[in-house]
Amino acid sequence: MTATKKDPVLVVLQMSGAFDALNTIIPYSDPLYKDYRPHLKVEPEEVLAIDDKVGFHPAMAPIKDMYDEGKVAVIQGIGYPNPIRSHFRSMDIWHTAEPTKMATEGWLGRAIQDLDPNKENVLTAVNFGRGLPRALAAPGVSVASVGNLETYGVLTGIDGEDQRAEALDIFSRMYSPMVGNGPINDYLSQTGLDALKGADILRTAPEIYSSSIEYGGDMFSQWVKNVAQVHTAGFGTRVLYTGLNPGAFDTHANQPTSFAKLWGEVSRAVNDLYQDLKEHDANQEVVMVLFTEFGRRVQENGSGTDHGSGSVAFVLGDAVKGGLYGEYPSLEPDKLDEGDLKWNNDFRQTYATILDKWLDLDDKAILQGEFEQFDFIKK
Repeated sequence: MTATKKDPVLVVLQMSGAFDALNTIIPYSDPLYKDYRPHLKVEPEEVLAIDDKVGFHPAMAPIKDMYDEGKVAVIQGIGYPNPIRSHFRSMDIWHTAEPTKMATEGWLGRAIQDLDPNKENVLTAVNFGRGLPRALAAPGVSVASVGNLETYGVLTGIDGEDQRAEALDIFSRMYSPMVGNGPINDYLSQTGLDALKGADILRTAPEIYSSSIEYGGDMFSQWVKNVAQVHTAGFGTRVLYTGLNPGAFDTHANQPTSFAKLWGEVSRAVNDLYQDLKEHDANQEVVMVLFTEFGRRVQENGSGTDHGSGSVAFVLGDAVKGGLYGEYPSLEPDKLDEGDLKWNNDFRQTYATILDKWLDLDDKAILQGEFEQFDFIKK
């Protein structure tokens, strides 16, 4: 960390649609890989080798560059007990950290409660994208959820702090006639006011941002740019969340083309974000987590892959002790999970590591259980 220590910040990158783990971190030297993937295989000479067994997909060169610098932890064989191959339910499990029952509170929502127990900052957490991920939801937690930072904001034509404060107060009191009186109204009024205050502050981020980094024109890259704008603005935001649109990595067909394109965009955006933060001397306090809801089947379907189980996740940043973590699932037929890569480490182990070793929070209370931790955080 820097001499003037800054609060640790977590950036979560959600890869919706379930990317194909087998072609993301590729077991290129395993002869079974070619047998399962006659059409979709990546040739050994194209793989960006990590060691003599596995390597990155060739489209992931920008992330591989970060790996070579020791800034990427690859979490192999990640998953959860009794895998479910439904996008909605599986993502819900990742969001709530509760694989066995339906839950409403998100793991990050509970973390935000601890990061800002007195609700002193309306921008403790910011999401970029459509809707609010359940991971960020918890009672009393307000999260600014932004579709486009460039056009986000209210009261932009009102000058002067006093006039703006008065206008915000009027907006908040507009909730009362709609929902009546009592605790629910108080909560909604406060939530509405917080959202308006958050929007009012966030609108200034692009105005004060300057960078030499040229992000891609795709939506994910622009949201990642928004992450950099908000973090470097110094709003005290501790959790920043964004990701691909739902279904992006759901490659049942035409996988070779779409898969390479998506990983190319994602990898460039992730590396651009890191370089942008570095340019602003704002990189050392940021750790990024990149995940998807499940892996895909080992056996290709001809032009794509269907829903599977065990997957791979990534943790990136200066505070990360780079390397391979967890065991790569076996491709032996009798060691597969109904034709899928078998998970061998619970995703809550990664969450516990981040909560405890990075955010300095009580991982057991937030995850409502005790999980073995990795050692991919340096501090």
